[in-house]
Amino acid sequence: MEEYFATGPDFERPIFEVVREHVESLGPVLVEPVQVGVFFKRSRTFAQLRPKTRWVVLSFIVPMVVADNRISRRVTVSTNRTYHETKLREPSDVDDEVRAWLTEAYLSSPD
Repeated sequence: MEEYFATGPDFERPIFEVVREHVESLGPVLVEPVQVGVFFKRSRTFAQLRPKTRWVVLSFIVPMVVADNRISRRVTVSTNRTYHETKLREPSDVDDEVRAWLTEAYLSSPD
């Protein structure tokens, strides 16, 4: 992880740490840094963090449509899987609602 964060924006790691801490509290998870960001996986990716110039995009897949004005993009993958994106500018943006989305994404992802 140190190598991955060595080249990213300063605001990225604190956001990652809050997301990682929550997701790891839910059960086993693979945290995979890749060139474009960090993927959180069970048997498949259920959430991602991708750094941008002024924020980090959190994407997650849940079995319902999230109706919240913080969702900047939504794509229906199938009848029971909808991909969502939201922008995180600081760790406090990972509030109880965002944690609930991450929990649902984790729980609805196959082990």
